Amino acid sequence: MSERTRVVIVDDHPMVAEGIEAILEGYDDIEVLATLGDGQALIDRLEILSPDVVLMDLNMPGLNGLSATEIVLERRPETRVLVLSMHDAPEYISTALGHGAKGYVLKDVPTEEIKNAIDAVMRGEQYLCTGAEGALTPADGGGREPLTNREQTILLELAQGKSNKEVAIALDISVRTVETHRKNIKRKLGISSTAGLTRYALEHGVLQGTGVNG
Repeated sequence: MSERTRVVIVDDHPMVAEGIEAILEGYDDIEVLATLGDGQALIDRLEILSPDVVLMDLNMPGLNGLSATEIVLERRPETRVLVLSMHDAPEYISTALGHGAKGYVLKDVPTEEIKNAIDAVMRGEQYLCTGAEGALTPADGGGREPLTNREQTILLELAQGKSNKEVAIALDISVRTVETHRKNIKRKLGISSTAGLTRYALEHGVLQGTGVNG
C-alpha cells in the first residue's frame, strides 16, 4: 500500500485510546491523525482530519458512538467506521452494523486483530472479530440481523411512545407498513413488548438528542 491509512481513535478512556495509538504507530502503513474523547469532537473536526478509518467507542458522554457514526457517514460516506467496544452482546453488534459501521472489534482482542480489522474495512470488507462473530452467529445458527435504517427510524418513533398510526403519519407511510416493521424490529432484537423497545432504545443511545431521556 503506497499511501498510509489515516486513522482517528474516538474513546473517552485516554489510556485505551493512547494504548491503541501506540500499537498502530508501530505500523508503517498507518497514520494516527488524532485521539478524541467523544463523538462531537470527531464531528467538529471531521472535514479537517478526513480520516479513512474511525475506531469508534460506543458508550461515550455527549454524542455517543452510534449517533456519531450516522453523522460521519452522512457527511463523509467514504470513511469506514470500525466500532471498538467491550460489549459482545448480539444486540450491540447488530445495532452498530445497522447504523453503518463496517466492523466490530472487542477491546480485549490481540493487538494484530485491530490492524487486521483496519486492513479488512479498507478493502471494502465487513470485519467482525472472533468474539463478535460468535455473538452474531451462535451454534444454533439463529444469528440476529441488523436493523435497517428505516427500522432504526421507526424504533426511534416507537420508543418515544407513539402509536403505529402516529408513526405512520410522521413518516408518511401506511399503518400496515409500520406494523410490519414493528414485528421485524421485535423479531430481530428478540424483544416482545413496546416497553422493551423503549428500554433498548434508551440503553443504546437511540433516543439521544430527542429530549426523551432527559
